[in-house]
Amino acid sequence: MSEDEQFMQQALLEAAKAERAGEVPCGCVIVKEGRVIARGWNQVETLKDATAHAEMIAITAAEAAVGDWRLEDCTVYVTKEPCPMCAGALVHCRPARVVFGMADPKCGACGGWIHLLDSNPPLNHKCPVTGGVLAELCSEQFRSFFRQARTQQKQDRPD
Repeated sequence: MSEDEQFMQQALLEAAKAERAGEVPCGCVIVKEGRVIARGWNQVETLKDATAHAEMIAITAAEAAVGDWRLEDCTVYVTKEPCPMCAGALVHCRPARVVFGMADPKCGACGGWIHLLDSNPPLNHKCPVTGGVLAELCSEQFRSFFRQARTQQKQDRPD
């Protein structure tokens, strides 16, 4: 198993925490010098906060861990391609690299419908992005979550 796959496994564990809490199962870990310095999982419903995405929580924790808002020597691992909000935050905190599992063609902002970490648009930071790491495992976690949510919704409907 590659280093990227090992750290994506850690992000999947964070996503499982989100799923157990009834949240969309997205997880994130941030790595510096070969060790995880921050973890995050979706907590939008738990915290009643639209900005409580896994990446945002992990970024805040990583900034505290390194004592700076710049994450220049860090790699961000997230189970789903970051949305525009999270990709924008990544532009500003300047990680060395972003690695994601499943692509999000509708809402992804790291190659989906836009690529905010690339040279266009001309933002203040660019960084390499690697997508598709353990994509099938990440995708299955999402599919399973939404399949179960639909089943529960049908069971909750009055006849």
